[in-house]
Amino acid sequence: MSSTVAAPPRTPDTTTPAPPRVPWQAKYLLLALIWGSSFLLMKVGLRTMAPLQISGLRILAGTLTLLGLVSVTGGRLPREPRVWGHLAVSGVFLTALPFSLFAAGEERVSSALAGIGNATTPLAAVFFALLLLPADRLSPRKLAAVLLGFVGVVVIMQPWESAGRPDLLGFGMTLVAGACYGLGWTYNRRFLGKADLGGLSMPTALLLVGTALMVPVLLVWWLLHRDAYAALWSGHADPSGGGSVLPLLAVLTLGVVGTGLAYMLQFDVVRGAGATVSTTVTYLIPVVSVVLGVAVLDEHLAWPQLVGAAVVLGSAVVIGLPARKRA
Repeated sequence: MSSTVAAPPRTPDTTTPAPPRVPWQAKYLLLALIWGSSFLLMKVGLRTMAPLQISGLRILAGTLTLLGLVSVTGGRLPREPRVWGHLAVSGVFLTALPFSLFAAGEERVSSALAGIGNATTPLAAVFFALLLLPADRLSPRKLAAVLLGFVGVVVIMQPWESAGRPDLLGFGMTLVAGACYGLGWTYNRRFLGKADLGGLSMPTALLLVGTALMVPVLLVWWLLHRDAYAALWSGHADPSGGGSVLPLLAVLTLGVVGTGLAYMLQFDVVRGAGATVSTTVTYLIPVVSVVLGVAVLDEHLAWPQLVGAAVVLGSAVVIGLPARKRA
C-alpha cells in the first residue's frame, strides 16, 4: 500500500496580464491606412495586369497568408456542409465580386474616387438589413441618412453635366462593389452569426471559397483573351514604359498585407475596443484613398465630387451612431 503526500495549496495568481506591446489605437490607424491604400495598389497593378488577374492574385495571396496563420495559431476550418454553402454565397459578395469590380472600375476612374465608392457600404447594409433581418427596424434617422447618402452619390456622378463628370460606368462599378460588402456582411450576420468558427477560420474559409470561385472565371476570361495574353498569368505592356515588377509587388502586397495582416489587425482592434469601434474604420478608408491618390498618383477631384463625398461620409457616420434609448 503506497502512501501519497498532499500537494501544498496553490496561491491565487494575482498578477495582471501584461498590456499589449502595440495599443489598439495604433492598430486601428494602421488598418485604415492598409485598406485605404488598397485602391492605390490596384491602380498600380492595372499598369500591367487585367482586373480579373488582380482580384485573382489578391485572393490567392490572401488565402495562402491566412492558411499559414491558421496553421501556426492552431485554428480549424468549418466542416458542416450547410456552413460551407452559406460561405459560398458570402464569398461571392465579400471577395470575388467586389475585388473584381473595384479593379475594373479603376480602369475608368481614379483610385481616389474608387475609395469614395467604398463609403457606400453602410448605406447598402441598411437596405439589405431590411430584407434579410426582419428584426432590424429602419428608424427615421437612418432613413434620412440613407436618402442623404444617395443625394451625395448623385452629386458625385453629376448626371446633369455632359463633360467633366466621372465615368458613370466606372464609378457605378465601385458603387456596386461597395454594396456587395453591405450585402455580404448582412448575409453573414443572418445565416452565419451563430456558426462556431472562431479566430481566423471565417476569413480563411471566405478566401478559400473566393479562390475556388475565381479559378473558373479566370479560365473563361483567358480563353476569351488568348490573343492578348499568352498565358493566364501573363500581363500586358505598361503604357508608361515601366516594367512589370512594381505592379506585381503592388498586387502581392494587396493580398498579403491588405488581406492577411489586415484581418489580424481587425481582430486585435475588436478585442481591444469592441466591434462597434472597429467598424468606424470604414469612415477613414475614403480619406486615405483620396490623400494617396492626390499625393502619389497626382489625381484630381472636382469640387462636386468632394462635396458629394463629404455628404456620403456624413450619412455613413450617422448610420453608425448607436440607437437612442427610450427613457
